[in-house]
Amino acid sequence: MFEDVHYVYPSNVHALRGVSFEFQPGELVALMGENGSGKTTLLKHVNGLLKPTRGKVWVEGVDTTKASVAELSQKAGLVFQNAEEMFFESTVYDEVAFALRNFGHSEDKVRKRVEWALKFFELDSYAGQSPFLLSGGEKKRLAMAIILAWGPQVVCLDEPTIGQDSVQKEKMKHMVKMLNLQGRTVILATHDVEFVAELRPRTILLSKGQIIADGRCEEVLTDFVSLEKASVLPPQVVSALKRVDDLGVDYRILDVDIAVEEVLKVIKP
Repeated sequence: MFEDVHYVYPSNVHALRGVSFEFQPGELVALMGENGSGKTTLLKHVNGLLKPTRGKVWVEGVDTTKASVAELSQKAGLVFQNAEEMFFESTVYDEVAFALRNFGHSEDKVRKRVEWALKFFELDSYAGQSPFLLSGGEKKRLAMAIILAWGPQVVCLDEPTIGQDSVQKEKMKHMVKMLNLQGRTVILATHDVEFVAELRPRTILLSKGQIIADGRCEEVLTDFVSLEKASVLPPQVVSALKRVDDLGVDYRILDVDIAVEEVLKVIKP
């Protein structure tokens, strides 16, 4: 839960300005907005990498100002936009095992958790390789494996589809859904409006460090006024339907197949 959170960087950049919102256990949330809107800064407050300049943040009932990053990381994990920022071990296996060992788990439990995580993210065949030799999509999955290996209840993803092709995006979408179905809270910051439209999460628009819209994906991504204010383009299907609104078809549809059905209903004799 965020309560009137302000954050000012040492450079005097005011990144968050009175942000207040609460995410429920097991919720899927997307943060959207232009560069500099505060998305990444907000994510870093969830796992304690940043502490509020003013205001309060609670994660799983813990006041982040009263807990260390190590303590909070067991409750909330953050996958960085640039996955390589999380790598420093010589093998994929040791990269995933590092945090588990630091948390004091037995080597047997470490092995089981690492093997599970690598298999879950289809990286088990790369266990002995250097993480820096993986492809872009594999590096992103490894970054997720590192976090998921110790099982935090809250998972934060910063621009998860950056550098991913359509196949990898589809895999990422299914992974996010799977994590959410496991009961984990998933919060992602992204510019990828089509990815968000397919996931249908609760959607929050940020602009200049403030929340300007917060609600159901279908409502927020069809609110042209708020989208323009946040410098976010609407999904392509919404834009297309808006251009032919003289047909009388509701443009607030995110599913392409349903949109086609609705258009055909009115144009077929």
